[in-house]
Amino acid sequence: MEGVDYLADERKKAGFDVDEMKIVWAGSRHDFELTDRISKLVASDPGFSKEGRTMLPRKELFKNTLRKAAYAWKRIIELRLSQEEATMLRRYVDEPAFTDLHWGMFIPAIKGQGTDKQQEKWLPLAYKMQIIGCYAQTELGHGSNVQGLETTATFDPQTDEFVIHSPTLTSSKWWPGGLGKVSTHAVVYARLITDGKDYGVNGFIVQLRSLEDHKPLPGVTVGDIGMKFGNGAYNSMDNGVLSFDHVRIPRDQMLMRVSQVTKEGKYVQSDIPRQLLYGTMVYVRQSIVADASLAMSRAVCIATRYSAVRRQFGSQNGGQETQVIDYKTQQNRLFPLLASAYAFRFVGEWLKWLYTDVTQRLAANDFSTLPEAHACTAGLKSLTTSATADGIEECRKLCGGHGYLCSSGLPELFAVYVPACTYEGDNVVLQLQVARFLMKTISQLGTGKKPVGTVSYMGRIEHLMQCRSDVKQAEDWLKPSAVLEAFEARSARMSVACAKNLSKFENQEEGFAELAADLVEAAVAHCQLIVVSKYIEKLQQNIPGKGVKQQLEVLCGIYSLFILHKHQGDFLGTGYITSKQGSLANDQLRALYSQLRPNAVSLVDAFNYTDHYLGSILGRYDGNVYPKLYEAAWKDPLNKSDIADGFHEYIRPLLKQQLRTAKL
Repeated sequence: MEGVDYLADERKKAGFDVDEMKIVWAGSRHDFELTDRISKLVASDPGFSKEGRTMLPRKELFKNTLRKAAYAWKRIIELRLSQEEATMLRRYVDEPAFTDLHWGMFIPAIKGQGTDKQQEKWLPLAYKMQIIGCYAQTELGHGSNVQGLETTATFDPQTDEFVIHSPTLTSSKWWPGGLGKVSTHAVVYARLITDGKDYGVNGFIVQLRSLEDHKPLPGVTVGDIGMKFGNGAYNSMDNGVLSFDHVRIPRDQMLMRVSQVTKEGKYVQSDIPRQLLYGTMVYVRQSIVADASLAMSRAVCIATRYSAVRRQFGSQNGGQETQVIDYKTQQNRLFPLLASAYAFRFVGEWLKWLYTDVTQRLAANDFSTLPEAHACTAGLKSLTTSATADGIEECRKLCGGHGYLCSSGLPELFAVYVPACTYEGDNVVLQLQVARFLMKTISQLGTGKKPVGTVSYMGRIEHLMQCRSDVKQAEDWLKPSAVLEAFEARSARMSVACAKNLSKFENQEEGFAELAADLVEAAVAHCQLIVVSKYIEKLQQNIPGKGVKQQLEVLCGIYSLFILHKHQGDFLGTGYITSKQGSLANDQLRALYSQLRPNAVSLVDAFNYTDHYLGSILGRYDGNVYPKLYEAAWKDPLNKSDIADGFHEYIRPLLKQQLRTAKL
């Protein structure tokens, strides 16, 4: 039945002010009003419909994406949207497109690495979309190891030009989004060679296609790399392959903010420190963490609503069966993911502050916090994207068989999200960078150099190596101080153990390679501590709204105690807790699940997602799942006729025992 809210009873149980929680989730009243207005604008516009997207052949899907991107730009101009509103509109259109890379990578690269003069020339064209750009760094043969890139940019002083060239097959650019069919320009990363010397990797603005007929320019070979994982999903993006055959560009198209090449071919470092480029990296990684909370919350919203709608077993005297969400096994898998969505949201908020802080310090030539900012953003990017990718897949399993349908929204959400574990730094490689920073921090503890920011707890290393948990009953695990010290002691002890083992090797690099798996575990422990500590800090703020803070405290408890339970070996092995205290933590975790249960649906309502944005029949706001699933099935192209194409050629001969004469 239309217009009936099948989840109304769930919503009546809420013990908190849902509207106030929406503001906490959004970050501020301004952000809530902005996202609410723009998401509803997109949802109500038929031009942005997602209907049948997962059934479209690749060419049709891609053409439809181009239409949506052009239509979005048209609406942005017509409605005179601000940059903030336009960014939000593209997010809620919810379809990977070339515009993601144009606005998210090409423009920031020019802003971060271009001189004022270069920005004056290129940015107005990019802002008006008179040129469309992408970010061409990754190659067929090299991704994480940027210093290993093979594309060359050799300076020719006779003509005052750089010659961009792909000397090998593996030097072909491979993966850049927007490159395959759309981009007219790219920021191309290549080895800068002048006067016979290789000065390492630098960015260059290179035109790829004619602005008249869009054909590739002479010496440029460019195309799409082919179908990717999933239906719909990232196949709406033209990830590309690109190679150069001695393509010449003017010298002033080298991005020259940090270093230049003179007319005579001399390589010169500018007054601007190279560390400034780290600011952009911090910004990109904080946006990836914010995206992780978005993707996790979407999956959790779908799984929570459907778990409340779905009933299975437990019928007494012909009464209703039990809601799946009432089973403890379901709660134990689902509620920690709900808690993670909120935890990642708050650590993402803190990273926004960190970016502002780093930017202000860089402007004042203060680079003291850079190594720590670099390490913690790398680690949090890795931790949150890995947990989110696994979490989306877990949500699909939590929805049983129906979660496997494209109409559940979960297969496409998973397929779109998983590349985040690889782009902007492979997640294992990033944790190894964090581990290097942790080992360096420990090695400097005796020198009087005070650890700062997220490693400041290392300054209390002597206490953390000796202290023991004083938890005596399950409720003691609700004390933030008890939880925080447990995570600090675990992280400190794992890092110190790695440092001790490393010191046994004469060659540090050999030791690092041998102990890599242990080092990654220590880095993960450190990153989990950051998330827990930032959540606890959030709860120290004044949070208005009836019952809002209490719900956030329950979620914080679930996030931290679930990790403690899951990684109990670490906490026991480092000797901080006893097995009895570990058992009490699990008792308290179960009690928190019971407290969360009546509020679960309202907590996902606080994400304020439209049905359009969720793109899921299972996650519909009104819970009207079964009739809509049935309706959607009949829209599949296979159901356009009762008799399938191919029946007469293949199935009829089989049934009639005439296969020998059939044309197969």
